[in-house]
Amino acid sequence: MNATPDTPPKIIGATDTASSVQESLIEYPSQFPIKVMGEKVDGMVAAITAIAHKFDPNFDASTIELRESKGGKYLGVTVTVTATSREQLDELYRTLSTHPMVKVVL
Repeated sequence: MNATPDTPPKIIGATDTASSVQESLIEYPSQFPIKVMGEKVDGMVAAITAIAHKFDPNFDASTIELRESKGGKYLGVTVTVTATSREQLDELYRTLSTHPMVKVVL
């Protein structure tokens, strides 16, 4: 029986040195869908659209997908933005997550 040395598993997207920047699994630029969920209230879709436009000036609001919860209390809004960098996506997620109308961002 051959024993193998204890080596940590290789993480996809990670680099070999700790000082290097982690590589992304996303190729930029690319179309990137983001699902935002919250209570179905007036102004929610407009607020999410405005945030999407802030991070993607060419965002096409006609591509927004809406899905109501079974009981109609919640609304899922999917926006597809043109992702240009990890920093852009991180800040977009942070902005959406901290909006008072938003409960969940996926």
